[in-house]
Amino acid sequence: MPHTKDDLPDALYSAAQVRALDASLIAAGTPGFELMQRAARATWRALVRQWPTANELTVVAGHGNNAGDGYLVAVLARRASWHVRVLAAGDPQQLQGDARLAHAEAIAEGVAVQSWTAQSELRGVVLDALLGTGLAGDVREPYASVIAAINASDRPVAAVDIPSGLCADTGRVLGAAVRADLTVTFIGLKLGLFTGDAANVVGELVFNDLQASPELCGEIPVSARRLSAGNLPRLAGRAPTAYKGSFGHVLLIGGDRGFGGAILLSAHSALRSGAGMVSVATRSEHVAAALARIPEAMVLGTSSANQLMELLQKVSVLVVGPGLGQASWGRSLLSAAANAPLPQVWDADALNMLAGGVVSLPKDCVITPHPGEAARLLGISTADVQADRPAAAHALSKKYTAVVILKGAGSLVASPDGRLAVCHQGHPAMATAGLGDVLAGLVGALLAQGMDAFDAASLAVWLHANAGAQQGKSGRGLAASDLIPAIRQLLEEQAPCLK
Repeated sequence: MPHTKDDLPDALYSAAQVRALDASLIAAGTPGFELMQRAARATWRALVRQWPTANELTVVAGHGNNAGDGYLVAVLARRASWHVRVLAAGDPQQLQGDARLAHAEAIAEGVAVQSWTAQSELRGVVLDALLGTGLAGDVREPYASVIAAINASDRPVAAVDIPSGLCADTGRVLGAAVRADLTVTFIGLKLGLFTGDAANVVGELVFNDLQASPELCGEIPVSARRLSAGNLPRLAGRAPTAYKGSFGHVLLIGGDRGFGGAILLSAHSALRSGAGMVSVATRSEHVAAALARIPEAMVLGTSSANQLMELLQKVSVLVVGPGLGQASWGRSLLSAAANAPLPQVWDADALNMLAGGVVSLPKDCVITPHPGEAARLLGISTADVQADRPAAAHALSKKYTAVVILKGAGSLVASPDGRLAVCHQGHPAMATAGLGDVLAGLVGALLAQGMDAFDAASLAVWLHANAGAQQGKSGRGLAASDLIPAIRQLLEEQAPCLK
């Protein structure tokens, strides 16, 4: 069955897992060439829907099964009376198995097949059938030059299964990748289509399961789950007799001199996301601003950790780090928090001090690093984190025995028990300061209302990303505080307050 991005399955797989699904389909009685034909028909239908007035197709083919799909799409285009030709970057004589049969069918149908040269002209819609999911290492010649030519052509581009050069497991561009306007992928969704560099190159995503049965797919373990409106963890409705003490007391700690705004954004987010009570421990200089902005919060001007001790006995969840700084004031407050037996969210400078060995992370924590913070926590480079975001998220979760939100394009939520969730929503207007502070407060509020750490993190990431997508429609100039009313609205739509 075909699916578009708004109606995709939840399960995400590695390239090896999808190959196992493919092998299981063949073992169950579906010939490999029949699967290739189904993939070609799915690609052709999606291509025609995307460009209904087009009548010319250039297929750029490699020498694997990805190329076989491309040759069969060329056959369908020719039968539809399109002008069509194949530019073979891989030697057709190297084709094997089903791909070789596909090439023979294209020749028999009268499809023009030419060798790719630097002078080759790309006309009409370009179909990328160069490299599939089995690519290991950076793209080599002649494929790197072909990809560069496709990207420079300004032609509409469709990719078969995955844009050539994009890693199916990590979402990393392997040196170079085709920038597709449309990607048609098959059998099982690949994790790499939803994180890392994927958003820059995938374009519109269409999925076709090639008639793989749910029972068959259920036999293969998944790499991750995609967060969507249909599969989100939900807050329970509230009884008519509900009172503030039923929904937790969040204490937010941070806001050293010069960074007061960060902790206020977090507190405002926690309040508007349903926490029963919100307290803020910050520098005394920020108390007046906090009370003016959030009169519903209880604000403690704090000069030392000793002033926190009584309050720590009364609250149910801590959010630590926004605007905390790494000076002695922040270190002392973080040390007090680390010794409190409470569910906690650590963000920003709390993570930087954790990476520096200043404190140890307590149990039942959610940590929310961006890639740079994740790199410091793991003792590797930011480039290494981005090269394999799923592996980095799992490594952080295992190292710190915490639920991890690895922020960035295609945010990931990892649990120590091995679960991984992916959120591919969002908007480039979200590239602005303060959004992490809003997220930290949101996670804290969901924990305070009784959600477990993985569910709270997953729901928070989805709400945050979709609020950003909603507000990002107005374009540049998005402010972090713009997300807070949108998050409140989305939360009510997903989990109404009244039963």
